[in-house]
Amino acid sequence: MRTTLAIDEKLLEEAKALSGARTKKETVEKALEEFIKRKKARKLLDLEGKVELSFSLKELLERRRRDVPHR
Repeated sequence: MRTTLAIDEKLLEEAKALSGARTKKETVEKALEEFIKRKKARKLLDLEGKVELSFSLKELLERRRRDVPHR
């Protein structure tokens, strides 16, 4: 999708240099992917202590091995 944005050029160039991106488009996409990843991780951390698990770590690992046999 084509979108026109007014972005601070210095900010964009710094993000481009830090990310190793080759283009402005790649820079913005990498920044958006990182933003989404961090927000999702924060949501998971916010659940800490709020979800009660009814199985042990050993049981979890056994279930996981059954569900994904190649591990």
